[in-house]
Amino acid sequence: MARKKAPSKKKYGAAASKSVEREMKAFKKGKLKSGRSGATVKSRKQAIAIGLSEARAEGAKVPKKKAAKKKSAKKSSAKKKSAGRKKSAKSSS
Repeated sequence: MARKKAPSKKKYGAAASKSVEREMKAFKKGKLKSGRSGATVKSRKQAIAIGLSEARAEGAKVPKKKAAKKKSAKKSSAKKKSAGRKKSAKSSS
């Protein structure tokens, strides 16, 4: 017999959706500004991110931010590889 799937918890609370809704309305009117620069927001995703950020600050139920991937590890390994190539090119000539 097939199992019934357990009801999953909601990821976002009602207060979070209200915050996002408020920011989206401001975005559609063209009145939504970004934080430090004060530039007009032109991206739908950015408007949602602002709403979620404000909801977090208010203490609403919102999942934690995903950790940013570290790019420095890739860059340093790429630099080491290219440096090795340069040395070998100089010694051969």
